[in-house]
Amino acid sequence: MTVKKTTSLFNKILSLMTICLMLAGTRATAQAPAAVLTRFEVKSGYEKTLRKTLQEYVKQAVARENNIMAEAYHEQEKPSVLWIIERWDSKSALQEMREGATGGFKKIEGMLAQPARTIYISDLEPLSKNEWRRPPEKEDEPITIMLFVDSKPGTEGTFRQVYHAAMPQFRSEPGVINYQLSQLEEDSTQFVTYEKFRSEDAFQYHLNFPPIKPVIDYLNTSIKSQPFQKGLHRLITLTSK
Repeated sequence: MTVKKTTSLFNKILSLMTICLMLAGTRATAQAPAAVLTRFEVKSGYEKTLRKTLQEYVKQAVARENNIMAEAYHEQEKPSVLWIIERWDSKSALQEMREGATGGFKKIEGMLAQPARTIYISDLEPLSKNEWRRPPEKEDEPITIMLFVDSKPGTEGTFRQVYHAAMPQFRSEPGVINYQLSQLEEDSTQFVTYEKFRSEDAFQYHLNFPPIKPVIDYLNTSIKSQPFQKGLHRLITLTSK
């Protein structure tokens, strides 16, 4: 076999291997767990219709075997802003839900003041499906807090370490239902927390819980824009009322 033919054969094998690796990577991505936040800002006059649509989406989502959790909220301070928070055991399952005839989002585009924003996130020290599905007690009056954190470049590792040390203690608080820290896939310096408490009193207890001090210290010194409370969103569960 000539050198030219050998080189040609080698290049063909290399190209085939590259294609195989790309296909394997695509399949692996499709089967990776998916955590996503979707923000909707509704036009005036469409509030009731959009809320009903998102409630139906959540109802269908949680009934699917591949779903880990799905919840719909509006912001307390700005009720025209709604959120879907969902987690699936694979990105392909999420895509299938979103493209479904009754689960798709395309039909609500005309109700929105601006295009919906989808934020893919990676959970750090993720909760299990059973933990996500943990219901509140009958006497609870749950509140959900979502905090976006935009770290100064080079400090994101410190933030992860601070939360890693505090997370077991946060999750063991009697007033905590769920607590999750996630990192935005599009930007490793950005994070978001999901914090569900049994009541307002439980949230206030958390804010004065000694293990939170290193977190507050970080937020007061190492994020791009102060005060950190600008990134805090109080969320109210959508109901049929």
